[in-house]
Amino acid sequence: MVDVSRSMNPLELEIQRRGYAQAIASDEVVGAILNSFTGSIAVTYVEWAGRHLQRTVVPWTLIDSPEAAQAVAAELTAEFDYSMRRTSISGAIEFAQFDIETNDFEGLRKVIDISGDGPNNDGLAVTRARDMALDAGLVINGLPLMTEDSSSRWGIDDLDVYYWECVVGGPGAFVIPVLSWDDFPLAVRRKLVLELAQERDILRLDQDTRRRDDGYDCLIGEKLRRQWEGNGGFP
Repeated sequence: MVDVSRSMNPLELEIQRRGYAQAIASDEVVGAILNSFTGSIAVTYVEWAGRHLQRTVVPWTLIDSPEAAQAVAAELTAEFDYSMRRTSISGAIEFAQFDIETNDFEGLRKVIDISGDGPNNDGLAVTRARDMALDAGLVINGLPLMTEDSSSRWGIDDLDVYYWECVVGGPGAFVIPVLSWDDFPLAVRRKLVLELAQERDILRLDQDTRRRDDGYDCLIGEKLRRQWEGNGGFP
């Protein structure tokens, strides 16, 4: 689940697509897939913005060979689309949960990957969507994109903490902050390899890693949106 809200410029949208394409077709990731418990993974690539704004770029596809990985990479970079309005991490999680529960695959480990450059500001509270997904047995991992100036009107300077406290959860959940766009392909590759390594250790993972820090404001994005709209703007 990849953020394409209006805070992302066209170059950044392209970097995300190319970063995932490079990672999925890399020798490191393909080797990890082929050496995994099942020797294959099923993936989809979905871009998101507002609560009801998601688009599927790559439908559910089985990767069980280098050729299959290359085909997914080619599909990711065939063309590049536009950005959309608002930032609904909760909407992305809702969409992903339904998509996983209704696809034609029966995975041993079901993971939602969320990458984004700001907090939730549309739709359900992100913690509510997160908890529904975790209660359904899913895992949520995060790639907070911390490449913008922290003074961005929709951004927060501790987005990595926000992801830990409000977004991710489930057995073995993790957060990998991306501090530079140059680091994005490496971060995606690292994420995929780590998830595939966890698949082998699934029985030894903690059952629930959702965090509950009552001192952290998981509604910060909604508050920033109301403040911005009150000044005559919109996200």
